[in-house]
Amino acid sequence: MHQESASDVSANATETAATEDTLAATQAKLAALEDEFLRFRAETENQRRRTLKEAESARKFAVEKLLQELLPVADTLIRGVEVAKSDKANLENLIEGKEATLRMFAKALENNGVKEIYPVGEAFNPDFHQAMTMQPAPEGVAINTVVAVVQRGYTLHERLLRPALVVVAN
Repeated sequence: MHQESASDVSANATETAATEDTLAATQAKLAALEDEFLRFRAETENQRRRTLKEAESARKFAVEKLLQELLPVADTLIRGVEVAKSDKANLENLIEGKEATLRMFAKALENNGVKEIYPVGEAFNPDFHQAMTMQPAPEGVAINTVVAVVQRGYTLHERLLRPALVVVAN
């Protein structure tokens, strides 16, 4: 039989105590890391939710600025219709009112990155123009030049919204 000496028992006890201390320290460190991980995970989830909420809000209200600028245009159109229906209507005032409303509308579009494409006299560009028809080139006009615009085109921040429908000289 093997008998342990007092010094062996003392060494084992010291070793066991050290192991227990190391185990306790490791467990404390693990608990701290688990807590840190859970906090990080919760913060990441909160950030994801905030980002989704902000993106949804951006989608819902992306046109808010444009609409705020278009509301006065709508107001002016309504007043114009009311005046046109009244006994006070005269053609010059109606035309003047329509032109002012059109200027307001064009300014609202411009303020929101929309540019008009009205290419009369320019070379035909299939990236921005759609040829509706061709006609013989008038004197002094080069072939493949836009001679008339059937419908204006528009870009939004350099991206084509709608091509201009044009008549091209051939």
